[in-house]
Amino acid sequence: MSNSILSASAKGATFLILLQVGSRALTFGVNQILLRFLSPELLGVSAQLDLFSISVLYFARESLRVALQRQAHGVQAIVNLSYLAVFFGVPLIYGLALVWLRSDTPNVPYFVDSLRFYCLATFIELLTEPAFSAVQQRLLYKIRASAESTATLLRCLGTCGSAFWASRAGVDIGVLPFAIGQLAYAFGLMVVYLSKTYPITKTDNFSLLPKSMPSTKESPTILGLFSASLLRLTGSLTLQSSLKYILTQGDSLLITTLASLSDQGAYALASNYGGLIARMLFQPIEESSRNLFAKLCAVTEDPSKDPTKAKELEKDRREDLNQASTILLKILHLYTLISLFAVTLGPTLAPLLLSLVAGKRWSSTSASTVLSTYCYYIPFLAINGVTEAFVAAVATSANLYRQSVAMSVFFVFFAGSAWFFIGQLGWGGSGVVAANCVNMGLRIVWNVNFVEGWFRDAGLKFNVKDALPQASSIGIAVVVPGLLKYNPAKEYLRRYGVFGDMASAGAVGVAFAGVVLYAEKRFLVECYRMLRPNQQPLSVEKKTE
Repeated sequence: MSNSILSASAKGATFLILLQVGSRALTFGVNQILLRFLSPELLGVSAQLDLFSISVLYFARESLRVALQRQAHGVQAIVNLSYLAVFFGVPLIYGLALVWLRSDTPNVPYFVDSLRFYCLATFIELLTEPAFSAVQQRLLYKIRASAESTATLLRCLGTCGSAFWASRAGVDIGVLPFAIGQLAYAFGLMVVYLSKTYPITKTDNFSLLPKSMPSTKESPTILGLFSASLLRLTGSLTLQSSLKYILTQGDSLLITTLASLSDQGAYALASNYGGLIARMLFQPIEESSRNLFAKLCAVTEDPSKDPTKAKELEKDRREDLNQASTILLKILHLYTLISLFAVTLGPTLAPLLLSLVAGKRWSSTSASTVLSTYCYYIPFLAINGVTEAFVAAVATSANLYRQSVAMSVFFVFFAGSAWFFIGQLGWGGSGVVAANCVNMGLRIVWNVNFVEGWFRDAGLKFNVKDALPQASSIGIAVVVPGLLKYNPAKEYLRRYGVFGDMASAGAVGVAFAGVVLYAEKRFLVECYRMLRPNQQPLSVEKKTE
């Protein structure tokens, strides 16, 4: 079972990564064009509108999505429960819109109209949740990739097209292009999901509309529609999701509250560029691995109470747990390698790339410094993402409660560090990044302790130190910053401006990559063999002896 699940999850992660790379590349190209027409103030306002949409979607559907991945139920049960996202989303849209309007409304044209468009787009996106849940349950990643890629293309066309039209017509439409793009994105999602999922409802015998289900002793329902066990799990996840939102979106909340619109725009640009790796690579792997861990670590009981069959189930479960341990260690090892490149090459290359793609108008703002600082945040994002995915996949309600309590404590440290870095040291956007590092570091410590304890209770050994890179990889990473600073060719190439600086840093980076790839060749070969569907995934029995 674990091999087929791993193969499906690997293919799913590949689809999602390719989707993210393609969509981000398209969005990146459009943004470079828009930067020529937009001021930092308008980009800051668009970040506020995005925060509105993200907030509604997160509170309406996040706990539901995690709960639906955690337990194996029929597709109809999942579709029925997903309508709660729409039920809770409508009052959230109305309530948060009032909050946005009653706060200090930005003095930009068509802000209120843009907010209305965002409200409609968010509602339409919530209506696609039943189809999304069915697609996730069936591991139909091609449909998801098709829907999100089409929607992203429509968003880019809507945003860029309206901005071009306004520029040629000499009309100032303010932040409206972003709202038009968001509405086009939502319509694209709905049309593709419905058109691609409807034929599957006929073959798999389920409905995209709420449908009554029989209530049994083993699987009781509420109102004949909602699984009681899934509702309880969703309730347990709600508080934890709320705290996680505050910690995850704390940077957006802080920068919106404490900074000027110009600083907000600079931070939005830096965080968008700095988060490209997280959104293109880490997020798809996190989503796929959460689904994978939930299936591998699920407890399967034998209703017949046959001792022979029970032993077979126990053997299969141990193999699945070994597989889960191996996969988690491999992902963590891969993330540490990516982190080495991020923290050694990133702070030098990031400002150069920013001046190249965004121009001197943006590189002269605080965005350059924030982007350099953001490179040190990438390892925290990576490791926290996958460890938190494992926690979400296996944690009981009691575990989730303890995690929520811990997150409450972490929020105090996060707020205190933000006050110190921003208010006392005056770091601005870089202070927000530093505070996020404190927050993520504390969450990682909690997650790792949970993971090691969970495997220990299951009778398996799991040591996060096994995920560390080779000593030679770490050693060369320590030397690289000095080589970047005192590279002999740097003075000679400086005459060619930013391209010369990039060539100098790139030469060091290529040499660094060669050393790391050679040192980690065994690990990379193991990863390749694990992900090949026609080969047996690597066992961890030798490693745990």
